[in-house]
Amino acid sequence: MNRKRLQIALAAFALLSLLGGAQAQEEGEPRVVDQVVAQVNNDVITLSMLRREMREAVEALKQQRGLTEQQATEEVQKRQPELIASLINEQLLLQKGKEIPRLEEEVEAEVNRRMLEVARENNIKSIEQLDEALRNSGLDPVEIRRTLRREIMKSAVLNREVDARIYFGLSADEVRKYFDAHRDKFRKPETITLSEIFLSAAGKSEQEVLARAKEIVQKARAGADFGQLAQTYSERPQSRERKGKLGTFVLSDITRQEVAQAIKGLKAGGVTDPIKTEEGYLILRVDERTPPGDATFNENQVREAITAERAPKERADYLDSLRKEAYIAVAEEYRAAVLPLLKLENKTAAKSVKRP
Repeated sequence: MNRKRLQIALAAFALLSLLGGAQAQEEGEPRVVDQVVAQVNNDVITLSMLRREMREAVEALKQQRGLTEQQATEEVQKRQPELIASLINEQLLLQKGKEIPRLEEEVEAEVNRRMLEVARENNIKSIEQLDEALRNSGLDPVEIRRTLRREIMKSAVLNREVDARIYFGLSADEVRKYFDAHRDKFRKPETITLSEIFLSAAGKSEQEVLARAKEIVQKARAGADFGQLAQTYSERPQSRERKGKLGTFVLSDITRQEVAQAIKGLKAGGVTDPIKTEEGYLILRVDERTPPGDATFNENQVREAITAERAPKERADYLDSLRKEAYIAVAEEYRAAVLPLLKLENKTAAKSVKRP
């Protein structure tokens, strides 16, 4: 695979990791005669859809948690009822999306925008060329769009039907009272601007790399220009190109303990001792440090904070209302495990689905 094809594969893989995957069926993969797992109003969830979800969940566990194929498969098998319930909820949201005027058009426009963004990031001039590059990388552009369309639609429905109602339904008095009771949430956080020099230990003596890192630290602390040192010594190409500039970060967002400890209390202009990482040694310079500020009232920010806090429960309640209004029938072999997850134990419409 040439460099451009590799970039495409990586971009598409990142997209699919977020969306849950959209791979084309492999040659020789046995085709399943579909069976109905559940009926949701006029739509059905089939066995092939469930098996696809399970395959994607297995791959996700292997990548995220390093499980073996067998371990991941066993864990996903235990979660099968949850996957069925999730597919039912998804179908309800997709159906609701079709009822909202012009939402399908807006979703399609967003799908096109995101595909164009992937094309631009990979220096591809047209959607046709992007589709070809994806196919060459073993990915199905039609399936990618279908998956993307589904995810955007679900998010759009929840944003409109739940989040927007919370956001715009808040009174000015509610917003002000929340701000007064949660001032710490709205304080400007402490930020830190950093530059780096990275030395790789791959294929080298660790002692020699550490000794070299200490020499660079001495030069930096003696007044040598850190940007010039980064251009000369840093073994990360992007670091050399940007003269070591990493950017500005909220201090509390820096979760790597070795980094947080090294920069703790370091003032602007300070340079850390060499920081050991899995790949080698890292030297950081604090370019700027901004202390936290007082709480500032911004109505939009407060509304967003309240919405984020209330949305999980409100979204769950909304899905519950969709299920109560819908005709949902689950195949008998899955029924006992799935219906309690949907809170449909006593719903008369939650009947068995006979195999076709």
